[in-house]
Amino acid sequence: MKTGWTLLICLSLIILAVRSADHIHGTAQIVPLRTTPEDNIRMRGGAPFKIALFADLHFGEAAWTEWGPQQDLNSVRVMSAVLDKEKPEFVIYLGDVVTANNIMIKNASFYWDQAVSPPRDRGIPWSSIFGNHDDAPFEWPIEWFSQSGIPQLHCPAANASFASAGECSFRGTTRLELMKSEIEQNTLSHSKDGPQNLWPSVSNYVLKLSSSSNSQAAVVYMYFFDSGGGSYPEVISDAQVKWFQQKSEEVNPDSRVPEIIFWHIPSKSYKKVAPKFNVRRHCVGSIFSEDVAAQEAEMGIMKVIEKRASVKAVFVGHNHGLDWCCPYKKLWLCFARHTGYGGYGNWARGARILEINEKPFSLKSWIRMEDGHLHSEVLLSS
Repeated sequence: MKTGWTLLICLSLIILAVRSADHIHGTAQIVPLRTTPEDNIRMRGGAPFKIALFADLHFGEAAWTEWGPQQDLNSVRVMSAVLDKEKPEFVIYLGDVVTANNIMIKNASFYWDQAVSPPRDRGIPWSSIFGNHDDAPFEWPIEWFSQSGIPQLHCPAANASFASAGECSFRGTTRLELMKSEIEQNTLSHSKDGPQNLWPSVSNYVLKLSSSSNSQAAVVYMYFFDSGGGSYPEVISDAQVKWFQQKSEEVNPDSRVPEIIFWHIPSKSYKKVAPKFNVRRHCVGSIFSEDVAAQEAEMGIMKVIEKRASVKAVFVGHNHGLDWCCPYKKLWLCFARHTGYGGYGNWARGARILEINEKPFSLKSWIRMEDGHLHSEVLLSS
């Protein structure tokens, strides 16, 4: 067990050293710090805007074994393959970036930093939301109390790229701490910690994709929600619903501009639209391998969304064995594709891609696999 944890630290320090060398020799983009995330993204003239969704990476899982650190490297490989093939303008981390219940160090930002390295190293901006594992409390492995014993723990070196790096505490890292670290250390991050009156629900914010010809003209609004889990129940609260009503009325009062929505844990409506053994004819996807694991309660978000004709689609992660899009009333409900090698299931890894065209507006999506294969293309704006 000592070998596994030592391997993780060695690999992590090598990655940090390579990045430092790249910056010195001018082969990687130097990223300054920023304290105020931007809420406006600009389309390029005459070109569609492409977004890659990375879901359920689960960095830091089984960190004390040889298997765990290798899965993190495999996940980096998946993201790199997708980014190099699709060349998106934006990336969205759709929750469960880390498996905090397996992370023994105080600051899980060490693993979060590795997870966002593929787009950062390519100069691609991104945003993130939280899943049910990102700030889950540490779960003591039962094998630590067997004859093999507790492994000798080695925390990352104190000169690593985050605060309090040398401390093993088993305390975990809060949503606010994770978000603060991401925002302050990455100029390419568009993530936000959200309105304080919604805390402990943190990643609630809206980004505007603006026209290439006019930065004030919105092409689409993207809403991000924290669907809970980990440190509190898996739910989108009534307060979040009211926030969405107020915010959408503020930025898009006549519902003229199309809207798309992202959160991690599917709502109960997902259970209705595509039961495991009764998949509706118009669903598009390649895996329907498990029942929908929905939020604990429905506090009204879907009723509000259903009434807004401007909402075209909702995208979630959480279920690793589902990658479908199904029509639901006047919008689409979609799963991403399991991207990370951490987490349950042996399905092939990949990522959902979104493509937005401005004139006329269209929203198209497909799945890009790690091996380069493309499938399940669907038009979501019809």
